[in-house]
Amino acid sequence: MIKVGDIEIGGGSLVFILGPCMMESKEMVMEIATTLKNTCPFPFIFKTSFDKANRSSINSDRGIGLEAGLSILEQIKYKLNLLTTTDIHLPEQAESVGAVCDMIQIPAFLCRQTDLLIAAANTNKPVNVKKGQFLSPQDMKNVVEKIRNCGNSNILLTDRGTSFGYNNLISDMRAIPIMKNLGCPVCFDASHSVQCPGAFGDSSGGERQFTPTLAKAAVAAGADVIFIETHQNPEKAKSDSAIQWPLDKLLPLLKKLNDIYNIC
Repeated sequence: MIKVGDIEIGGGSLVFILGPCMMESKEMVMEIATTLKNTCPFPFIFKTSFDKANRSSINSDRGIGLEAGLSILEQIKYKLNLLTTTDIHLPEQAESVGAVCDMIQIPAFLCRQTDLLIAAANTNKPVNVKKGQFLSPQDMKNVVEKIRNCGNSNILLTDRGTSFGYNNLISDMRAIPIMKNLGCPVCFDASHSVQCPGAFGDSSGGERQFTPTLAKAAVAAGADVIFIETHQNPEKAKSDSAIQWPLDKLLPLLKKLNDIYNIC
């Protein structure tokens, strides 16, 4: 079990990580955060990205940047009293993000970057590492050891599917108990697991319709946290438009997942 703020992960309640993929504007992010604050009855951590450094195309929108992004996350944290997390791509971002956010996220493509992991661990904030699409769940043992070697045992591991072929990801639910056996709670990213990387050549596609199926399976398999990206109008989102879940349809899905968790 780990604690993120006052939320216990792995402590007997299903936790959610919710929010839009990318900060498109302050108004957009605050609207989603406020809606989640007012409607979600379950413990959740708000997540959004100030920089999407791994976009498919050089011409893709990357977000509003570190300084403006942290300013928004700070307002969400203190004005709305929400726990927050965001991802870092460079070791030098860890300290400033750790000063604002309650948890630091490591992107899947960067999950083996030792300097990045050490910088995140040294903030003494909980660290959420997304398992790379190119790794087996057993391989995350080395990632966990890098963080623990810094004296930080507040580690959350996230599965987001595995690549076995072109433009597709496959979710193996065995990954959840395998990674839990490393002594860490496990999150399932129900949004990025339905992504079709590079499907459109200069952007990724996705199969949003399978998000509930995979999320329900992950809860039944023992996931402690479910990660779902959400947007007011997913089709017009500037990032991950094919996989973000409609904000106005989110609550029924969360309730169903929580019901399954309580049964299992």
